[in-house]
Amino acid sequence: MTKQLSNYVNRDLSWIEFNLRVLQEAQDTNNPLLERAKFLAIVTSNLDEFMSVRVAGIQMQMRAGLTKTDFTGYTPAGLWKRLIKRTTQMVNDQYRTYREVLRGLSREGIFIRSFDELNVTQTKAISEYFHEIVFPVLTPMAVDQSRPFPLVHTKELYLAVLLKQEDDAEDEEPLFAIVQVPSILPRIVPVPGRSNSKKTEFVLLEELIEQFIDTLFNGYIPISVNPFRLTRDADITLNEEDAEDLLEEIEKELRRRRWGIPVRLEIAKDMHPYALEMLREELEIEDNLFEIDGPLDLSFLLKFVSTLSGYENLRYEKLEPVYPREFDETADMFEVIRQRDVLMYHPYESFEAVNDFVIQAAYDPDVLAIKMTLYRVSGQSALVQALAKAGESGKQVTVVVELKARFDEERNIAWARQLEKAGCHVVYGLVGLKTHAKILLVVRREQGTLRRYVHVGTGNYNDSTATLYTDIGLFTSHPVIGGDASALFNEVTGYSSPYEWKAFGVAPSDLKEKLYRLIDREKLNALAGKPAQIIAKMNSISNQEMIDKLYEASQAGVKIVLIVRGVCCLRPGVPGRSENIEVISIVDRFLEHARIMYFLNGGEEEVYLSSADWMTRNLTRRIELMCPVFDPSLRQILIKMLQLNIDDNVKARKLQPNGTYEHVSNENMQPFRSQFEAKVISSWKDYA
Repeated sequence: MTKQLSNYVNRDLSWIEFNLRVLQEAQDTNNPLLERAKFLAIVTSNLDEFMSVRVAGIQMQMRAGLTKTDFTGYTPAGLWKRLIKRTTQMVNDQYRTYREVLRGLSREGIFIRSFDELNVTQTKAISEYFHEIVFPVLTPMAVDQSRPFPLVHTKELYLAVLLKQEDDAEDEEPLFAIVQVPSILPRIVPVPGRSNSKKTEFVLLEELIEQFIDTLFNGYIPISVNPFRLTRDADITLNEEDAEDLLEEIEKELRRRRWGIPVRLEIAKDMHPYALEMLREELEIEDNLFEIDGPLDLSFLLKFVSTLSGYENLRYEKLEPVYPREFDETADMFEVIRQRDVLMYHPYESFEAVNDFVIQAAYDPDVLAIKMTLYRVSGQSALVQALAKAGESGKQVTVVVELKARFDEERNIAWARQLEKAGCHVVYGLVGLKTHAKILLVVRREQGTLRRYVHVGTGNYNDSTATLYTDIGLFTSHPVIGGDASALFNEVTGYSSPYEWKAFGVAPSDLKEKLYRLIDREKLNALAGKPAQIIAKMNSISNQEMIDKLYEASQAGVKIVLIVRGVCCLRPGVPGRSENIEVISIVDRFLEHARIMYFLNGGEEEVYLSSADWMTRNLTRRIELMCPVFDPSLRQILIKMLQLNIDDNVKARKLQPNGTYEHVSNENMQPFRSQFEAKVISSWKDYA
């Protein structure tokens, strides 16, 4: 008798399916070789975060003795076993793919060599590199009675070294030490080319250190040298209610993160059993051990690919973002936005327009105030520099910096301090809520009155990720949106009574209820025999109540298409419950990051942009924003964008009722790849 499926897919198992789709891109031989290597690196980075946050949380529940099932039917222990089995399979597949990619690169003249494959000239050159560059940075750390086991940093690569002296007896226990592979040096070391050869050759830094390990332990004989890598619990627990200074409290928590509970131990295949026993005992980790057949931490491939010169035939064709043509022929962006709303589609259109808008506002004597939210910002942000300049010039600059943006906390603290020094008002948001909304407000004096200019985005104000993620930005001077924008900042920065939003949906106050109303309207239309349709594009959907709402709409006859890149806990295509729901996921060159919601509304179509996924955290524990697009021509552009995704038959996968994904069939059809079709921006504007 087959077990009846739960009404919902488990969130963490759905995430595994997402990372498998990323791995499939590394396995896809139609993708250029160096791009396949990048996807392998992304699989590792994704899994690192998953282990340090999600799996760490499940282990914490198990230690607390929790046995209650979640809404998908899993206990913490049952889910943990399933996750470890699935991730082990995924890692094995990842390293099989890595070896396949290496073979492909070798056919193109790119080699990652083992030390014994080098010739005499190369060995001499690499030896000089070790002694001049690497050796001075290394610190051998012995473990004995007088020297306790050192702190092993999370996600750093180490070598476990076993040693003996010449006169040691055979059965005497070896000595134990560890050596950190310095992350400050390139993980992959170029080797001088062979004479009359066009081959490009490298060795891994850990293999280089292993080759000369005896130089670190004079008078001792190395028995074994084995790489290992530890992942710790990286979640931050804050008592915001009692924190006198949130910034200081987060800095304390970041320091505590270094001593987070061990979650996962990765070791090289065939590690010496004594070294493994030492690590397990000292790190107090019994389970979640990954034996790796290959180099640990393939995230190094990302930097390797980006710094490798040449080989353009092994990469995607370079995309040069175009400057939005609405702003191309004018120096006054305010004039353009006064006349019409402007939609931007990144990375096809350049994020430079956002930077330029803030720079113009910073230097414009008629601009009185600039207010914006910052969640994740790039390392060299022109935007932050412009805000600082505006603050120094005496404008009212208010920046809501989210200090709790996971893994960007330290960078955001640095930006907050820089902005405060420049005279900006820096606000850290509301207690218990992350500020995830993406909004920028400029207040300008014009002909004796004030006009508000607003930018709303689906992605972060980050010029680096804007070249890698697909996101939407909207510039508008619509007075209703401007009024809502002012009210939103007042709520975040000061004391304000609940506001009657005219255009926005704002979490946690009313976004969920507004979405419910929009879904219910389509349901009522369907029940009345009218055409009813919902198309929603987002990163993830995992909120049970929202899924139930969609099930209700499906049962009423509403046609629903969900374009969900990552986690999806909804089961589509189940008779009597979700047969009118289709879920597709697109994993391709760019990270699909835009959140767009479409409602047919009896023919009076409505389209919204949002910062929020339909997850419990976004709807109840974050300040999120959903903004309508009032301009009919821009609505049509966004509908066209959604249709491109729906028509994709190359990189789209369809979610099956059992929780797995299958490629959309394109048999007897012209291949259609939405991200490639979206390159021609001019046609989007003409379409409107």
